[in-house]
Amino acid sequence: MARLLLHRLGGLVTTLLLSSVVIFGSLYLAPGSPENVLFGNRTPSAAARAAVRHRLHLDQPLPVRYWDWLTGVLHGDLGTSMVTGQPVADRVGSGLGTTALLVLFASLLVVVLGLGLGLLGAVRPGRLDGAVSAVSAVSVSVPPFVAATVLISVFAVRLGWLPASGRGNGLDGLVLPAVALALLSCGFLAQVTRNAVGEQLGREHVQTALARGLPRAAVLRSHVLRNALPPIVTAIGLLVAGMFASTLVVESAFALPGIGQLTIQSVAQKDFPVVQAVALLLVAAFVICNALSDLVQALIDPRLRTAGRTA
Repeated sequence: MARLLLHRLGGLVTTLLLSSVVIFGSLYLAPGSPENVLFGNRTPSAAARAAVRHRLHLDQPLPVRYWDWLTGVLHGDLGTSMVTGQPVADRVGSGLGTTALLVLFASLLVVVLGLGLGLLGAVRPGRLDGAVSAVSAVSVSVPPFVAATVLISVFAVRLGWLPASGRGNGLDGLVLPAVALALLSCGFLAQVTRNAVGEQLGREHVQTALARGLPRAAVLRSHVLRNALPPIVTAIGLLVAGMFASTLVVESAFALPGIGQLTIQSVAQKDFPVVQAVALLLVAAFVICNALSDLVQALIDPRLRTAGRTA
């Protein structure tokens, strides 16, 4: 287990380091110059442009700028917003709580509904299994922006049960965004769970245990669910990681003051330091979720510990 932990930690650090190079380089090598954001439609003099470039360290070589940025990130300094002049850490931190709560809420919906529907379809073949397959097929075909539009139209505008935008009171403002964020993932997890559990139910040792009269619940718990968990855990890790990226669409649709909406605004305003920080944060969330899913798999299946890696 210690070897697997070190292996995953090394992969995490390497991925984040390479991602930081790509994120920093792609933004500053893109057409245009960052100081144009400050000048807007004005045409500055050569001296004014040179002074701004010096203040933003744009007159230094790209490797030097990257090293200064990376060392600042490691010390908690994400830079300063080019639009508002605020520290980037403050701008990102103000929306991080909303996004984290939204993803947590949506993840709970995905795990409860996705696992429940998948198990129901696997252990009840026939008409009920067909209904679960139909529901999951429809769910995976609805992208978050379509789900958000329908939910706002029905539950906010027509019925007036929940707010259409903003946080609202308590968790009211997160209900519709969480459902929109979780809908596609619920269907996908239901399909993965149904296939994994159905495959284990067809195994010879499971059929033998049932034929000998062992309680069905005990067989499902000890022989079926335990062996079906690895692909399910992998799917949950990927889905939760992907939901961080999907918040860009959902938060914009519901006007939630989170990381997603901040990213859209910063890209439109060409606020390079904020875009860099958010992009690195999303990559870190994706990599950490995948690493955690691998570690959970290793806890479930001891063979993965001895191998030092996961399937």
